[in-house]
Amino acid sequence: MAIRRKQQRLAGYWQAYLGRLMNRSPVLRILVTGHLLAPLGALVVALPLNIVLALLLFGGVGSEKGTGGLLLLAGGVTLVAAFMGASRLRGQLLEPLVELEQSVADVCEGGPWSNLPLKTVGVLGPMTRDLDSLSGELIDLYEDMDNRVARQTRRLAQQATSLKVLYDVAASITQVNEIEELLLRMLRVVKELVGGKAATAQLQSTNGQMRLVGSIGLDGRMSTEKEQLPVPLCACGRTLSSGDILCEHDAEACSRLNQRRMFNSDELDTLTVPFQFHGDTLGTFQVYLPQPGLTGRDDLVDLLSTIGNHLGIAIAKQRSDEDARRLSIVEERTALANELHDSLAQTLASLRFQVRMLDETLEQCGADAGARNELDRIRNGLDEAHTELRELLNSFRAPVDQRGLEPALEKLAQRFRQETGISIFFQSNCRQVNLGPSEEMQMLRIVQECLANIRKHAQAHTVRVLLTCNTEGGYMLLVEDDGVGFDDASPGGKPGEHIGLSIMEERAKRLGGSIRIESEPGEGTRVELTYNPGSESPQRDTF
Repeated sequence: MAIRRKQQRLAGYWQAYLGRLMNRSPVLRILVTGHLLAPLGALVVALPLNIVLALLLFGGVGSEKGTGGLLLLAGGVTLVAAFMGASRLRGQLLEPLVELEQSVADVCEGGPWSNLPLKTVGVLGPMTRDLDSLSGELIDLYEDMDNRVARQTRRLAQQATSLKVLYDVAASITQVNEIEELLLRMLRVVKELVGGKAATAQLQSTNGQMRLVGSIGLDGRMSTEKEQLPVPLCACGRTLSSGDILCEHDAEACSRLNQRRMFNSDELDTLTVPFQFHGDTLGTFQVYLPQPGLTGRDDLVDLLSTIGNHLGIAIAKQRSDEDARRLSIVEERTALANELHDSLAQTLASLRFQVRMLDETLEQCGADAGARNELDRIRNGLDEAHTELRELLNSFRAPVDQRGLEPALEKLAQRFRQETGISIFFQSNCRQVNLGPSEEMQMLRIVQECLANIRKHAQAHTVRVLLTCNTEGGYMLLVEDDGVGFDDASPGGKPGEHIGLSIMEERAKRLGGSIRIESEPGEGTRVELTYNPGSESPQRDTF
């Protein structure tokens, strides 16, 4: 045991010493690693021995037989050592070097690094392990770079798509005059952008409620509000357009009841894109898309928010332009009223004063009854003209309701009821009135003229004002009373007769509509205005 431990100790010393030598001498490390030390050592010993023995043999020193035998033995050892050295040199150095060179060449040409088997790398093992490690790091870097390039490519593609969509939005805002047409165009863009199954567009009306503008169903067909009327009701009482495909309860039961495909909330997600301007929501897009919706798509969410803000600005601008046009008409009418007050009203007041002076003069002069009757007729005519002028001035100065035609008609009816005590009823069957300021003004003035005639001549107890809209976008405005009526409802006749009827005919002509007046003695009067906005462009008029 002591001898064995001593041998192990000596082997340990020898290995440590050899390790230190190998660390100091790379050549020695290569020789030891490639198992070339023994053949090379044999050659180093055998070659000088062969030379010495050959010299002794040729010099005749020693016996030829002994020297020749030693020479043959030394030569055999030399050959064996040379053969072993060459074989190990080829297997441990040259072949691994060739394979290493080929692998490096493949990498230089763009190919992948091929890991060399450790059994065939020979003395190049440490270098091969280092190259394998370096190759792994390069592969990881290449994969990371590829992933980054792919992410950047997707991000650039998304940004390009976003820029294109925003450009389309900006171009559509400048090219489209009707806001509803713009919303329907952008509804399809948003639906295709998010991959939705169906979508609806809603716009805030003048009374603050959301109304349907249009929708896209599962078949991809765009339907406007008029094409979907009447809108069906769901079992829960909610209205259903062609784009409403999400059921709050049992989707199968809703599908059978409505005879259309419906989905549950676990199948579809609802994306709402509000049209906002200064914190106010002026409308919305609702898109129904498969779960999980836009989870993780913050870029797309930001894009949709930007689109909603642009559309909100466009809606607010259109409404601001309409308010500006209304204000312009009111300002022009107010200016005209002031001119009439400063000119014609003052002239009539002066004539009335002169009539009174003339009356006093005739009384002092003792004029006959005929002259006094003629003077009374002139005085009554001036008084009536003055009264009508004051009513006209009040009508011109009456502001048009900024919320539209329906509130203005309601306010006009309330004022007529308060001033005359006559029962008046206003009814509107329109879901939305889409008229310009000039059109609203003409229709409002026709109603004012009707009410003025009823006040002066009809002796009515009840008045009804009705505004209706048809599915083609036409309007019908009706004013009827239960007064005394009259025989001839045509605007013709002697000069000065039926002036109010002529004014209404002229206003209807400027509006681009038609008016029909029906009346019989004792049966009241019926005035019906029909107007189709697409049939004829109205003439702008400030009266």
